[in-house]
This record gives sequence, C-alpha cells and structure tokens, in this order.
Amino acid sequence: MKPLIFVTNDDGISAKGIRSLIEVAMEFGEVLVIAPDKPQSGMGHAITMNHPIRLEKSILFEDCEAYTCSGTPVDCVKIGIYEVMHRKPDLILSGINHGDNSSSNVLYSGTMSAAVEGAMENIPSIGFSLSDHNSDADFSEAKEIARQIIQDSLNSVFPSHVCLNVNIPMKSESKIKGIKICRQAHAFWADRFDKRIDQFGKPYYWLTGEFLNQDMEEDTDLFALENGYASVVPTQFDMTAYKVIEQFKKWEI
Repeated sequence: MKPLIFVTNDDGISAKGIRSLIEVAMEFGEVLVIAPDKPQSGMGHAITMNHPIRLEKSILFEDCEAYTCSGTPVDCVKIGIYEVMHRKPDLILSGINHGDNSSSNVLYSGTMSAAVEGAMENIPSIGFSLSDHNSDADFSEAKEIARQIIQDSLNSVFPSHVCLNVNIPMKSESKIKGIKICRQAHAFWADRFDKRIDQFGKPYYWLTGEFLNQDMEEDTDLFALENGYASVVPTQFDMTAYKVIEQFKKWEI
C-alpha cells in the first residue's frame, strides 16, 4: 500500500512552494493537502480557539484530495488527522516556504510549527523552506532536495517525536553543493519598530529589525546555507534546558 502523505504550509494553498512540494510528494504515495486559505506566516504554533474553523474542498490540484482551512498551519494538521483522515499519515510535509526558517526563526515559523505538531503526534514530519521570498521563486533545486530527503525518510526508521527543519539556499548560478546535517545557529532578530502616523493622527507600528548571527562555527544551519548547502536540523518540541536543571535544584523546597 502506498504511503499516505499529508501536505500543508503557512504561505497559503495558492503559493508556488506548496505546489512544488505536492508534485514531489505524489511521486511517493497518496497525497492529502490541507493548507490555510490565506497566508499565515509568522503564526508559530498558534491554534484557533475563539472562532470556528472552516474547511472547504479545493480543486487547485489534480490527482489528490485538497482542502482550504480558515485556521493556522497547526489547525490544518490537527483537523487533518482527527476530522479528515481519521488516522495518522505516514509522513507530514510542510512548505516549501518562501523564505528560510533557519536558526531562531524556527520559533516564529508556521511552516515548522506544522512539522512540530506532527512530531508531537509521533508522525515523521519535515518542514521545507527556500531562502527566497519571491512569490515566483525558482523551486527546481528545492524539489531535488525535497525528493532526496522524502525518499530517505520513508526508507529509514524515523526518530520518535523529532521533526526535520530543512532549509535550502536560493537558486544561483552554482548548483547546491549537497545536504548537511546541522545544529541550529545562535542568531536572533534585533527588533525595532517603524513608528508612523495614520490619516487620523494616531500612531501605528511596523515591526522591522536586523538578523544578527552570533555563531561563527561551521556546524550550523546558517553556515551551511551561506556556503551553498541545504541544511537539515533535527528539531524537537521538548524545550527543557536540561543542562541547567541541577543549577536550579537548590530552589526546591
């Protein structure tokens, strides 16, 4: 029996990236698509609690069942498992995101939160992102990387409660050199807000800032991307800082 592969994203069901991922996924099994009906970038692990979630059939893709969801990427995964499939898929794929989700960006990413939700359900899950925000980005090399990683994932014993964060360099004149297994770089956004005044004289703000990499080691996802490799970071939802548990033990009473 063919594997059941669930595909979602955070850029919305009409994004070029998800179409590219669906095309690759269909080479490996039966594909079900549930994706947001509008862009949901930066939603992180948000879920919808205060208003209903709408699910509508989509005819955007041939040869696979597809739905639009009014909720977040995590909503898509939850409703897919418990209301549409009524069983766990063999693989969850999220993306291909327009823009990378390397380093601490994983915390904000709807793309990766969908994969993390899959890991919480103990389903092999992978988030794919391309370092190109252009809506008409070239996904040809990203599809090659996705094809290789999907094949390896289906042919391997996938670790429990772990997902993969795959980031792929923007297509350039030189071909991607290969795939590197990495750790997440220590980098963060130095946030600032652009304050403006609307037509009524009231202030409003646009979040902006600069991404600062404070990690110059060669085993990180940022180093791999900057040097022409696709990065793969095994990622877990357990955020416990195990190294400092003993340090805080003295607080116990």
